[in-house]
Amino acid sequence: MRNSYPAGGFGGNNIDGMWQAVEELRSRFDKRTGTRAGRGEVRSAILALLAERPMHGYQIIHEIEERSGGSWKPSAGSVYPTLQLLSDEGFISAEESNGRKIYSLTEAGREEVAGAGGSAPWAMGHDAGSGFGALPKAGVELAQAATQVGRTGTPEQVHEAVKVLNEARRRLYSILAQD
Repeated sequence: MRNSYPAGGFGGNNIDGMWQAVEELRSRFDKRTGTRAGRGEVRSAILALLAERPMHGYQIIHEIEERSGGSWKPSAGSVYPTLQLLSDEGFISAEESNGRKIYSLTEAGREEVAGAGGSAPWAMGHDAGSGFGALPKAGVELAQAATQVGRTGTPEQVHEAVKVLNEARRRLYSILAQD
């Protein structure tokens, strides 16, 4: 995104440049949103699904996508190695049926699911306030609001909006600093 914003800033006559930047930001987030999950989420999603019923790999991928409302679709390249790892760990077993491997939980797998006690990873995707797509969506909506203030606000309103955005930026970085 470097050098993608107007050199003169967004004030005054450069509102169209700001709108263009918002659209670019949206397109970059749209490409990324919902495509990746955090470490361990594919594993916990697979275990949660197999706790319900045996499935083959593509059923697992489809179920995760369905249950996340389309915000998360793990790739075969993340699901199948995780299935192999869970099998190696003794949490699932595979049985051949109609030319496909059907995976199901073992007793150790059921104990693992019961011990985890957390909510399913895809549940985060349905909550409007959290989940894989929530932060980029909120960022784009904030940029749209800032653009609207820039287009229609008085100079005093624009000045106030800049103060709010600067404070928001500082607070976001403070979240990362809390580690």
